Amino acid sequence: MDNNNQEDNTSVKKLLERALGFINKIWSIRFFRFLFVGGINSLFGYSIFSVFILIMGQNHYAIALLIATIIGVLFNFFTTGRIVFKNKDQKLLIKFFGVYGITYLVNLLFLKIFNNHHVNMLIAGAILILPIAVLSYFLNRTLVFRAKTT
Repeated sequence: MDNNNQEDNTSVKKLLERALGFINKIWSIRFFRFLFVGGINSLFGYSIFSVFILIMGQNHYAIALLIATIIGVLFNFFTTGRIVFKNKDQKLLIKFFGVYGITYLVNLLFLKIFNNHHVNMLIAGAILILPIAVLSYFLNRTLVFRAKTT
């Protein structure tokens, strides 16, 4: 009986080691780290946007988006910079704000289009999460956290 328990423990241990190896391999890919961190950042930003839409009403989507963007930028700078791009350089915050200025304007443009078509702003904001996140990734990779060449 003890021999069966040892075999079971060895099998479980090997399975856990393989699973951890797979997770580490996936985590080493920057884009997968971005997807994970981006999901957290998006949930954070959308929550702030939603709260302000619910407080201020549908017609104040630009202000709700601005507040969510400003608060989100500070949160996202640390998560995206440190976890996704493995960069702690505080000097990049200004460039990071610039990227989020661009994404804010693109997001605002599409929210305005949705608003003109009488789409609920909570739904419109949810629809825009993924395309704006992808835009943010490419802008950050290109303009803020680009690899240094030596």
